[in-house]
Amino acid sequence: MVDGLIVISLVLVAIAATTAVVVRDPSRQALVLSMLGLTLAVLFIVLQAPDVALSQLAVGSALTPLLLLLSVQKVRRRPLSPSLREPETREPESREPETPERPADSDGEGTR
Repeated sequence: MVDGLIVISLVLVAIAATTAVVVRDPSRQALVLSMLGLTLAVLFIVLQAPDVALSQLAVGSALTPLLLLLSVQKVRRRPLSPSLREPETREPESREPETPERPADSDGEGTR
């Protein structure tokens, strides 16, 4: 009976860990990381390590995902510094093309 619970817990931990790697959105990663912490806590309970399970619940399931969410929120709100912004594209001013002036000959006509 205990061996079956260990196998089930290990499979759940493997699924949660794989999901945490596959998910790309940081907010969803924090949620999946919390679920991973819960499944690890269940595994530690099944392995008869309640002290480790309580530590995992506190740190892995609550504190780490919370810090990750707060960090992501702070980074998303921060404005970009001027050096990191994309350069503004300005349209060139419309100027008339300059024509080079030709020097006039002594007889008043241009060169031929």
